[in-house]
Amino acid sequence: MAVTDSVADMLTRVRNASQARLDQVLIPASRLNIELTKILKGEGYIQKYDVSDDKKQGVIRITLKYLGPRRDPILQGLKRMSKPGLRMYVGSREIPRVQGGLGINILSTSKGIMTDHQARRQRLGGELLCQVW
Repeated sequence: MAVTDSVADMLTRVRNASQARLDQVLIPASRLNIELTKILKGEGYIQKYDVSDDKKQGVIRITLKYLGPRRDPILQGLKRMSKPGLRMYVGSREIPRVQGGLGINILSTSKGIMTDHQARRQRLGGELLCQVW
């Protein structure tokens, strides 16, 4: 079965792996998924990632990050905001705060995929892809 929303599929796989306290999760590679993974790494939500080619489209191997001996997940939540059936666009002044500023929004702007902090700094709006906290 073909996945129609690769971003929602990626977020669901990462969320489920984090809740199950798995060390790694595999995600089908796409340019958008790779950019989202780079942002998650840059913001400290995941430990590391690597992209490998598997003859078809490639795979992203994400190593998840946990806290302490109880292995509490760093990623508390991931939420898809803009969906294929209902796109959500926001201006730079309308970007919502996530968990009172404790999380991040990831946007697709005219200058690429970026966090809400970067978009506000550059005064850019765009499609609100997801929220991470």
